[in-house]
Amino acid sequence: MRAVVQRVSRAQVIAGTEVVGKIGPGLLVFLGVGTDDTPADALRLARKVCGLRIFEDGDGKMNLDLASAGCEVLCVSQFTLHADVRRGNRPSFDRAAPGPVAEPLYSAFCAAIESSGLACKRGRFGAEMAVELVNDGPVTLVIDTADLDQPRRA
Repeated sequence: MRAVVQRVSRAQVIAGTEVVGKIGPGLLVFLGVGTDDTPADALRLARKVCGLRIFEDGDGKMNLDLASAGCEVLCVSQFTLHADVRRGNRPSFDRAAPGPVAEPLYSAFCAAIESSGLACKRGRFGAEMAVELVNDGPVTLVIDTADLDQPRRA
């Protein structure tokens, strides 16, 4: 499971003409579900996102997590995070889970965020969406559950 996590001062998702998700300060999470991902990956990634200390404390240090900073999450499904561009110029999406597999894992990720006591607004799974955001910092992180067990230094 892959996530691009952006600290934002505000963000919203529009499907068609409808605003389907909107937050103030918090994290915009673009979430890609892969063919090998499991419910355990969704839970583990949600815990990691909730625990990220990337909000500034009173001294201006990135030291607060979502709950401590009083922030929320907007999660948008994005299968293109599993694009394979190693050959040619046209991405392959073979590693992205198909909708019937990915949607329950996307929902499990969002539910795990909510079970931690945080608000988790959502995009519309599988829909064409316009995402508007104001990146704060900018702070952008890429997290892949396949990398979480790797040592920090080789």
